[in-house]
Amino acid sequence: MKTLRSVSIVFAILLAASAAHAQAPVLRAAIPFNFVVENHVLPAGNYLLADQWLSSSSLVSFRDLDEPITSVTGSNSCYTNETPKTSKLVFRRIGNEYFLHQIWIAGENTGREFPMSKLEVQMAKNEPRAEEVIVAALLTR
Repeated sequence: MKTLRSVSIVFAILLAASAAHAQAPVLRAAIPFNFVVENHVLPAGNYLLADQWLSSSSLVSFRDLDEPITSVTGSNSCYTNETPKTSKLVFRRIGNEYFLHQIWIAGENTGREFPMSKLEVQMAKNEPRAEEVIVAALLTR
């Protein structure tokens, strides 16, 4: 009886986790420039971005719809007091390089923030002024 109850509990947890994962937001964005996320350089293109929840940390997958390229990278949670009205990707431009900084979903105060890559840290030392570049994204659930 204990075994049956344990199996039922595990099954219920897995079912709830898969249901939550199925409802995770997916963003579609046309990114007009090559960009760096973590330590990966991704080409300009049409991307699907999705949260891949694993335990307490969050990974975000980037799937290029034009090329057979998929990348997964870690991100941190970030918060804003002003709820964004549109979904967007925020890049930092240093020189001619673009670095993905944050992802925001319309109507949500919590977003995803990406750590600075080694290249971004190095470039920021030489050119401390970074320009913020916004790319609109479309939410597809």
